[in-house]
Amino acid sequence: MKIGLIGLGIMGKPMARNLLKAGYDLTVSTRNQATVAELVAEGATGATYAQVGETCDVVLTMLPSHPQVESVMLGEDGVAAHMKPGSIFIDMSSVNPVASKRIAGELAKKGIEMLDAPVSGGEPKAIDGTLSFMVGGKQEIFDRCRDILLAMGTSVVRCGEVGAGNTAKLANQIIVACNIQALSEALTLAKMAGVEPQLVFEAIRGGLAGSTVMEAKAPMMIAGDFTPGFKIDLHIKDLNNALDCAHALGAPLSMTAQVQEVLQWLHNNGCGQEDHSAILKHYQKLTGLSAL
Repeated sequence: MKIGLIGLGIMGKPMARNLLKAGYDLTVSTRNQATVAELVAEGATGATYAQVGETCDVVLTMLPSHPQVESVMLGEDGVAAHMKPGSIFIDMSSVNPVASKRIAGELAKKGIEMLDAPVSGGEPKAIDGTLSFMVGGKQEIFDRCRDILLAMGTSVVRCGEVGAGNTAKLANQIIVACNIQALSEALTLAKMAGVEPQLVFEAIRGGLAGSTVMEAKAPMMIAGDFTPGFKIDLHIKDLNNALDCAHALGAPLSMTAQVQEVLQWLHNNGCGQEDHSAILKHYQKLTGLSAL
């Protein structure tokens, strides 16, 4: 099976490496030709979008949002125009579920199957191959492609038909954002009360408050290291999708709306390209604290 991967950014490049490690015949394409050359040196084949469509049985994308996915796949001379009937498209980007269904509908007209398979885990888990995939699509297509996803992750769960994967991802992003905001508030409280945040983290991490979010983000906050594993601007995009979906459904997302306002404030104050753990900076601004 020949696989194509389009999008080799913070997440896509290490995911490509894990596909190569698993022995897949991988073709890659992205705007950054230096990244393509780097992966070609490691065993991949570089190609144009059209060549990816012509030569690959399964095409993967890891792109910022649905406008990029639609442009790459369905735009003028897009990848889909060159794919064979019966081939498979797996979109690993985090997009609005409505967009996933729209893209799947257009591809179906060409006889192309689709899975939406967004991921959770950020750059560290993309590097070590332990991402979590939330997948939507037909069961038989999922079964055919499950091993491909397992080359990049340790959890691959089919949530329903196309769009279900991105619905699960929206739920994931809500929980992550609200957890990071709660963690920021808690560590700020500890600091202002004269208790060392590192000791608070060590004391509570094994209890009910402990979480993967805390394990990943508390050390970054305490160190003041906001090197992006997942950028604030990308989380804003995801929560915008969640709020748009909720508005269409009449679902209440009051906590999500609040943390979105915090993220937007950070974007407006020059922090959009920092890690989402920089939510702490909002509380530093309110309190005058320079560090934990």
